[in-house]
Amino acid sequence: MGLTIGVDIGGTKIAAGVVDEDGTILDTCQVATPPSPEGVVEAIADAIKTVGKGTSAEAVGIGAAGYVDDKRATVLFAPNIAWRHETLKDKIEQRVSLSVVVENDANAAAWGEYRFGAGTGHDDVVVITLGTGLGGGIIIGGRLHRGRFGVAGEFGHLRVVPDGLLCGCGSQGCWEQYASGRALVRYARQRATATPEAAEVLLAEGDGTPEGIEGRHVSAAARQGDPVAIDSFRELARWAGAGLADLASLFDPSAFIVGGGVSDEGDLVLDPIRKSFRRWLVGSRYRPHAQVLAAQLGGRAGLVGAADLARQG
Repeated sequence: MGLTIGVDIGGTKIAAGVVDEDGTILDTCQVATPPSPEGVVEAIADAIKTVGKGTSAEAVGIGAAGYVDDKRATVLFAPNIAWRHETLKDKIEQRVSLSVVVENDANAAAWGEYRFGAGTGHDDVVVITLGTGLGGGIIIGGRLHRGRFGVAGEFGHLRVVPDGLLCGCGSQGCWEQYASGRALVRYARQRATATPEAAEVLLAEGDGTPEGIEGRHVSAAARQGDPVAIDSFRELARWAGAGLADLASLFDPSAFIVGGGVSDEGDLVLDPIRKSFRRWLVGSRYRPHAQVLAAQLGGRAGLVGAADLARQG
């Protein structure tokens, strides 16, 4: 199969792109994400028709945030769009007359990184995305591992602290409460409240109060050497690396790929993640270590990965 179309559904925009066999995006378009579930379906179809007009695209892959069934056809649950058992594959195929594959957006991004990004040359890869929350995907033996019911890889909701912080999923102590963009902001606000004299740069980046600190302020302050901002990144990295050590015990990959907005800070966060990973890896002194790599595709990973999954069939 030659050209395919990838679709990445975001909270504010829907992006579609024509992608070739090498993972190159040849053309893209974006439309605003409508407020209603049915409106999202129509917007996806419109974006596919727009970007695919005049091309020889043969199939469509859609990355959707939420649980996707084992047949890659129905979105069982999407927290941000209010889809419940949404038969997305059938609805889009009826509108665009192309075969459609639906996949979880983090799985699609993981596949994109494996095929065309940092995972090139590896057959066993685990991808985590450190964004507002924490997501991920699993590649075993060159195949995307989805689990029996299609919902494997929901790493953010592994419980790492019994009776810990309340998570938006309704559970307590989930990993994403300790290793995510939200966690980073919480660490920075707590530390700036406790030692404001050490957080002068960080506070100045915001409105001067701990409550006004946002993720972009922590990043900017850390790049300027603010000790509180740097320590906040280290705390996030400590939890992230410890979680990777647990995942190594489960999957034993040759590489972990770290993506998402938090990873944009490069070695500021990746080096302490690697250090924490080595610290908590069972038998660390006596076993091979997986590489901990930065994602390469950025915001393109989900679209490119979805398009390639459509090509795989």
